[in-house]
Amino acid sequence: MINDDELRKKFEQIIEQHKGILYKVARTYCQNDDDRQDLVQEIMIQIWKSLHTYNNSFALSTWLFRISLNVAISFYRKNEHRKKNTIPLPEELEIMYVEESNEKQEMLSLLDMFISELNHIDKALILLYLEEKSYAEIAEIMAISITNVGTKLGRIKEKLKSKFLKLHL
Repeated sequence: MINDDELRKKFEQIIEQHKGILYKVARTYCQNDDDRQDLVQEIMIQIWKSLHTYNNSFALSTWLFRISLNVAISFYRKNEHRKKNTIPLPEELEIMYVEESNEKQEMLSLLDMFISELNHIDKALILLYLEEKSYAEIAEIMAISITNVGTKLGRIKEKLKSKFLKLHL
């Protein structure tokens, strides 16, 4: 059995190595910095509470995405009344935008806005897709069938494409 000190070290190592997952999920579900920080803290609490149940036969990133998305969806449902139209990007991504053309910046901002308008399940699916997770990995994380992943992602892509086309008509 693992002692408390070893568990704490394992937790700290997981958070340090995989904090990107937590922040990406938080950015997708929360539009302001305070909410994002609250959500990241809630995710970390749930990871800590669940750490002793982690099964090494599953990829750590899959386990972390599943916890992060479950916490985010619950958080989103509790705070749905605070929805806004845009999701600001983290500062480190804003720096990358400075070097890109205004048109590309505008398209990425629109994509963020359109994603923010999706329901909580669709946000999770498109986030995992944009993270280049395979349909099988997405299915495992979301606890749905691979066929369902493909169908839902196809609909989401069409919805996003339709929004872009409406703007350019």
